Amino acid sequence: MNEKDWNEPAELNKSNEVQDLPTADELTQEDNITRIQLEGKECILIGTAHVSRHSAEQVKAVIERERPDSVCVELDEGRYQSITDGAKWSNMDIFAVIKEKKATLLLMNLAISSFQKRMADQFNIKPGQEMIQGIESAKETGAELVLADREIQTTFMRIWHGMGLKGKAMLMTQLVGGIFSREEITEEELEKMKQQDMIDSVLQEISQGFPELKTHLIDERDQYLAQKIKDAPGEKIVAVLGAAHIPGIREEIHREHDLEALVEKPKKSRIPKIIGWAIPIAIIAMIIYTFIENPSIGSQQALSWALWHGGLSGLGAALAFGHPLAILTALVLAPFTSLNPMVAAGWFAGLAQAYVKRPNVGDFEALAQDVTTLKGFWHNKVTRVLLVIVLANIGSSLGTFIGGLDVVRLFIEQL
Repeated sequence: MNEKDWNEPAELNKSNEVQDLPTADELTQEDNITRIQLEGKECILIGTAHVSRHSAEQVKAVIERERPDSVCVELDEGRYQSITDGAKWSNMDIFAVIKEKKATLLLMNLAISSFQKRMADQFNIKPGQEMIQGIESAKETGAELVLADREIQTTFMRIWHGMGLKGKAMLMTQLVGGIFSREEITEEELEKMKQQDMIDSVLQEISQGFPELKTHLIDERDQYLAQKIKDAPGEKIVAVLGAAHIPGIREEIHREHDLEALVEKPKKSRIPKIIGWAIPIAIIAMIIYTFIENPSIGSQQALSWALWHGGLSGLGAALAFGHPLAILTALVLAPFTSLNPMVAAGWFAGLAQAYVKRPNVGDFEALAQDVTTLKGFWHNKVTRVLLVIVLANIGSSLGTFIGGLDVVRLFIEQL
């Protein structure tokens, strides 16, 4: 969703708005407030609905009444910056995104933004207002603000590492499909989302059938949040949390958790790296051997490898409506980058696209709206760069499979 929307007052449609607003006493005495006495501290957990105006009002009332030493919010540094810095998108460096290999992560974030924006448009709601209220109330009362959630990038990485190749392909397909889905959200589904963390609800919507997500998406974050709340300074702590996390945190807060272990980036297996180098080495060896035995067949192998890689990678860039220079870059470099697993044709094609058609501030500011439609996704210069990268890399990968099989076929025929 548009970062500006985070800073606007939540506006619910009449069907969702509470007509008779509760009093301050009622707001601070509801069932979704949990008090825990722990080692000389009092932890007050507010289970919020992320799309509810009522939750924001309750957060304000509880913090003003309790006057806590610390206020913990279910945000990490990145999401905190997103909702407090309206210029975050416009300050993004697309070249840094490419060089740091974060194009896929950005695509996943855009999928979530697309879902959020679609929901906000349909129901005229502004998700996250209760977190903004927690931040503002902490400042107003002089409480120390604690960003208690784990970095979403770490969560994504741990989820990604824990899935097999088939699961990754299915998840990415559903993520991309979620961007373009026109299916409307029912009132019943909205009510269900009010009891979930916004990140959780979005990912659960687009990744049904992946039970392995729960460990990294819910359980580990319950442990992380519980430890951060317990470690927050002062004797009275108020924590603003998605209601779905309350049961887990209520249990985990009585245990000790190693935060360093929970944020540890998963170690990459050596097997993909070995395979990544073994394939090009085998291809090169077969072409050299065949060329020595029969230069004509060897040349045919090399040509087949180059044409399949260059052609399919260039086709991918073309399907993304890439600039001719980006298409040419993919076409020329793919046969060579495919022999080195440390680089990819899509990265160079994306850099060429960004250089010729560099996104401006307006493109970044229009991202939230553009990613909700197929036309907008291809029109925006930011997403165009991402599409060039992803589709050119997919084409190159197909080229490795098809071109590699052709090289092997010619090698066997030559024996």
